[in-house]
Amino acid sequence: MSKHITRRDFTKAMGILIASAYLLRCSPEKVPSYLRNYAADYGDDPLYAALRWFREAKFGLFLHYGVYSLLGRGEWVQFIEKIPVKEYEKLKNRFTAENFDADFIVNLAIEAEMKYVNITSRHHDSFCLFRTKTTDFNSVNSPAKRDLVEELANACAKKGVGLCLYYSHGRDWRHPDAPNNDRWGGNARPKYNPPEPYYHYGDKHDLNRYIDFMHAQLTELLTQYGPVASIWLDGYGTPVSGQIEKFRIPETYQLIRKLQPQTLISSKWGYLGTEDYYAPEYHWPARNPEKTREMIASGKPIEICANIAGWGYHKKYDGKHRGADSILENLRYAAQFNANLLLNTGPLPDGSVDQQDAATLRSVGEYLRKNGFPKV
Repeated sequence: MSKHITRRDFTKAMGILIASAYLLRCSPEKVPSYLRNYAADYGDDPLYAALRWFREAKFGLFLHYGVYSLLGRGEWVQFIEKIPVKEYEKLKNRFTAENFDADFIVNLAIEAEMKYVNITSRHHDSFCLFRTKTTDFNSVNSPAKRDLVEELANACAKKGVGLCLYYSHGRDWRHPDAPNNDRWGGNARPKYNPPEPYYHYGDKHDLNRYIDFMHAQLTELLTQYGPVASIWLDGYGTPVSGQIEKFRIPETYQLIRKLQPQTLISSKWGYLGTEDYYAPEYHWPARNPEKTREMIASGKPIEICANIAGWGYHKKYDGKHRGADSILENLRYAAQFNANLLLNTGPLPDGSVDQQDAATLRSVGEYLRKNGFPKV
């Protein structure tokens, strides 16, 4: 028998050693289900594994759902119609979400060849779709008596789909100490006349109380539901309109990194440059060519978000939603930037997915399985 080990034998032995070392430090049950195919990378660097997954994901489902859905006039209805805080609050008493079906939603995403689902855990109106100790303005404290984020998290975990959480960071139309219009732009508040008495003004207003409120909620979101693939921060226009340092954004990012190291962070164009990926809306690249060049040059992943028929449910669009060919054109557009497409459907007031959208998504998935994703 030869005393010399062959290169093939050496490579095989080293592979066994590396695999054994990985299993010791990162057992399979500790790897988030959506990252199972990236387990080796996850053992070395969870964030790197998540970035690899995200670059290859290509397609995700966005859900804008909340008490605004009951009115059928979009998620900005409080702002546009200047509905007083206490009047708007009454919508909670009608929120049942009786036909919100997390398993159906995740199965639909899978049928459409989507790899992740992003839901509005808290939109600008501050209504929360999750269990929280910070406010009673939430779905658990409504007639629904349900934690919709938890239901979606469980469905995603079972099926290996990434759970992303939209969170309105820069803009809040309910919290008394969120940014006011006197010091901030970017549609910080509805333009109430007379001023909304629910808000704090002058010396009584303290933005730090709002920041602490957000940090408490982000802690809940990152400790109550298992692995979170991304925290998707919105309300970008308000912090960038004023003294952005007052938002304590580095502290926010540090909190997210500490609680879940693999969780990706996005905030549209980005506040600090330390975000993990860009997430512009569909029309933004054409309107902002300089920022688009910077975005591409950064080498970071990109996600472009678009909607089928508005963001939150719009009754006026019933039966007039875009079809599969239009969605495939969105995917071709995203491919120009080597970007993912995050495609939104606004669930109906009862939480069900519009039947036209469900049919469209299934058609898109069928096309993608036959032909692959569109290329430039």
